Amino acid sequence: MRRRRVEVLAAGLVGSVVSGFPSTVWTLLEGGDVMEGGRALGKVLLPREERTWVLLAAGAPVHGVLSVGWAYVLAAVLPERNEAVAGVIGGLGIAALDLAVLGRCFPSIAALPQGRQWADHVAYGLSVGLVLRKSRHARDRDRGKGRTGRPAAAGRA
Repeated sequence: MRRRRVEVLAAGLVGSVVSGFPSTVWTLLEGGDVMEGGRALGKVLLPREERTWVLLAAGAPVHGVLSVGWAYVLAAVLPERNEAVAGVIGGLGIAALDLAVLGRCFPSIAALPQGRQWADHVAYGLSVGLVLRKSRHARDRDRGKGRTGRPAAAGRA
C-alpha cells in the first residue's frame, strides 16, 4: 500500500522536532551549549557567519527540509510492518551518510560530539517509523481492516 503524502509529511515534521531530544538532554546533563548543533548546521550554509541567531535562522529550515526529505525516503523503503524497528535501522543508515561521509566535508558538523548526533538520528528514524505505523493503523481501521491489515472479523471493527 502506498503511503499518503500527508502521512509522510507528518512523519518528517515529527521527526524533525523529536530528533533533537537526545542531544539536547545529553548536552544539558553535561552542562554544554544546546545551540551548538543548530549553529553547526547554519555554518554549512553560511561558513563565515558567527552570529548565533543568523546561524539558527539559516539552519532551522534546512533541518526541516532534510527531515521531510528523509521521511519520504524512509516511507518508500520501510516495510509496512515493523516500521519502528526499520525506522531505527534507517536512522542509523542516514547517520552513516550524514555524519560519517558528508559530515566530514563540513568542519562544523565534524566537530560536533558524534555520539549525540547518532542518537538524534536513531530518534529521528524511530519517530518517523512510529508515525508511519500509526498512520497505517488508522488507514487500515478506516478501510475496515484490523491491525494485521486483514479484513476485520464480522461484528468487530
